[in-house]
Amino acid sequence: MPILLVHVSATEAIAAVRAARLLGSKVYAESCPQYLFLTAEDLDLDGLEGSKFCCSPPPRDARAQEAVWQGFADGTLGLYSSDHAPYRFDASGKLPKGDATTFKEMANGVPGIELRLPLMFSEGLLKGHISAEQFVRLTATNHARMYGLAHCKGDIAPGLDADLVLWDPELRRTVRWTDLHDNVGYTPYEGREITGWPVTVLCRGEVVVDHGELHARAGQGRYIARRCPQPLADGAAQPAPSGAARWLGLKGKAWSPTA
Repeated sequence: MPILLVHVSATEAIAAVRAARLLGSKVYAESCPQYLFLTAEDLDLDGLEGSKFCCSPPPRDARAQEAVWQGFADGTLGLYSSDHAPYRFDASGKLPKGDATTFKEMANGVPGIELRLPLMFSEGLLKGHISAEQFVRLTATNHARMYGLAHCKGDIAPGLDADLVLWDPELRRTVRWTDLHDNVGYTPYEGREITGWPVTVLCRGEVVVDHGELHARAGQGRYIARRCPQPLADGAAQPAPSGAARWLGLKGKAWSPTA
């Protein structure tokens, strides 16, 4: 029976998944931004500042980060998720006892849903850790297949929903929580420089976000019944580029499907 392991972050765990897959086991694995861009050093801050980076499993070290990148590159890790945990940095969320909160009492998890794709686009795709095809698989196609939505999501193809993101691959942004759209109160990626940013988002062919402005209508969402999961696209293989990957290769602008 297939199994999905989430939040894989340790060098040894990635090696074990790789070995199992080479032996033919139906083992799939996922990882998250915090295991590419945070380390244990981020936890070692004065007072309660380190709690902003507290999640499970914890961020590790540069060696583990490199192992996660390699796992994405060779297909050992087939899914890239946010693990978004939007606990506010106050007594209503992260710090239930305020300044007296101990490690055992603080809420575990970090926010990351809005920066999930920009971080991977900037540091993964543009810096050569992964290809355009892999970016599409890790952020859209494989999620649709794993969660039973491939009949309508995850690629650019006739008959599928036109859920698209238009990227400016040259736009530079400095991450500031004040520019994000959550109510958490902080981001663990504050101050990070990112190259490449989504500028327009389409949902089923309709523009819902354009240059930071929300155009979605109340009730525009639609329930989709899941179907059976499908095998994930092999991250290590190099098939002919999908429609999504071909769009990503356009000079000056880049498209990707959303799942």
